[in-house]
Amino acid sequence: MEHHVYFWLKEERDNPSGRSKFEAGMSKLMESKTLESGCWGQPAATEERPVTDHSWDYALSFKFATMEDHDAYQGNDPHHMAFVEDFKNWWERVLVMDLE
Repeated sequence: MEHHVYFWLKEERDNPSGRSKFEAGMSKLMESKTLESGCWGQPAATEERPVTDHSWDYALSFKFATMEDHDAYQGNDPHHMAFVEDFKNWWERVLVMDLE
């Protein structure tokens, strides 16, 4: 299954120092043992079209081998728990979209 998360940072966190810390936090998430693969990034410089959304600041895309791995990540993964605790006040909005 795939887990996709989009983040819109609060204005006061949208600066080079804040972005650097947030990026380090997302990189640390990549160390989670239950991940099969993953990546994170910023909106691509694709053409503006009615069906594209470039309004978010960062996104991550994780692949889990099983739903159980995903559930373990959500429930008790130390990297995920630390990321949420460290950055929960940094985002204005979060959107999660999961695929089977």
